Amino acid sequence: MKKSRLSLFKSTSMLISVVGIIMIIATIIVVAYVGFSVVNESITDEISSGNQYDDLAELRSQYSDLDQKFNSVKSTFYAGGDNDIQRYNDAKLELSRANSAIDNVQSALDSNKPSNEVDSRIDFAKEKLQAAREAYENL
Repeated sequence: MKKSRLSLFKSTSMLISVVGIIMIIATIIVVAYVGFSVVNESITDEISSGNQYDDLAELRSQYSDLDQKFNSVKSTFYAGGDNDIQRYNDAKLELSRANSAIDNVQSALDSNKPSNEVDSRIDFAKEKLQAAREAYENL
């Protein structure tokens, strides 16, 4: 009888030890996975933010080119009649709206807004820049 109790105690102790080791390993795996997820998300956000800064630089470049085009034809329209001046000012207003949208993108990036919000602001700025480009072409 003593041997059977001793044998039962040994097997129970062994089982508890094995289960404990499995629990420790499982805990380490879970903590490693959570840590990896956090680091991966952080890196992804930084990459996304880098792409967004590249998009902002491209928008600013396109705006600058379009602004130079507007300035190069300004004297031609101001030498014309009131109708020409009004057409030029309406087109220039579209350019101002595009600049405001680009500044809005910069503001979102500076305040660390979520990536999807910054992307939507970039898309809006692209639309406004396209509208300004079309207004210039219609002059």
